[in-house]
Amino acid sequence: VTPDTVIQTAPGRIQITGSTITDAHPHGLLSVNEVIQKSSNVGIVKIAMQMQPREMWELFAQVGLGQKPQLEFPGVVSGRLRPYKTWRPIEQATMAYGYGLSASLFQLARAYTVFAHDGELIPATILKREQGPVAGVRVFSPDTAQKVRHMLQMAAGPGGTGPKAQTMGYSVGGKSGTAHKQEGRGYASNKFRSWFVGLSPISQPRIIVAVMVDEPNNGLHFGGDVAAPVFSQVVQQTLRTLSVPPDIDVRSQIVEHDIPAEPESF
Repeated sequence: VTPDTVIQTAPGRIQITGSTITDAHPHGLLSVNEVIQKSSNVGIVKIAMQMQPREMWELFAQVGLGQKPQLEFPGVVSGRLRPYKTWRPIEQATMAYGYGLSASLFQLARAYTVFAHDGELIPATILKREQGPVAGVRVFSPDTAQKVRHMLQMAAGPGGTGPKAQTMGYSVGGKSGTAHKQEGRGYASNKFRSWFVGLSPISQPRIIVAVMVDEPNNGLHFGGDVAAPVFSQVVQQTLRTLSVPPDIDVRSQIVEHDIPAEPESF
């Protein structure tokens, strides 16, 4: 599978062992780039089901999911990633887009270091490091990490689910997410947890920002609507504080401001 591989997502739903997974609306043929951009559940499930459960579990584990971060800080948790041998096909499918596993916002932010650091997972710390190269654990090739950054940039731009993450003067990339909150043994129909995790600038990322909104109540609940604008403000203020020079033309961004977001599938 490459970024340009075409996936048929019509008619906007797919059946896995009797259960139906749907998209917010049908998309038809999408490249892998566009599957990420449009947040197509059907597309990502079709990609994931080409993998063996063990491969998928190892990929999750390599970016730190299901493992307690080595960080001396109250509240650090491991999240939940069940052994792959127990997965049913529908569970593998839903885990591809985030259901059936759990991760803290900190774990998601750390996982993004793989994309920001050209394929290396970076150790977490709450202390400021000295300037200089940081040794990480190789997960992807630099080329793969750069291609994923491009996908994230598409997702945070026109036609994606997170254009409200756009930041004046700085290129950004990231992924929005929305999930029903777990309640008892099921999920609450009207309670949501929404997030946006991304990085900036795209060519040489300096920061990763992760935003989660628990039970948004302003009439909107998609991560691209409620978390992405917060991401935008934090990125702009942080990069200015760090004296990072702008890397894109502000004038072109003003023209593209207020582009509607693609509805998220969740």
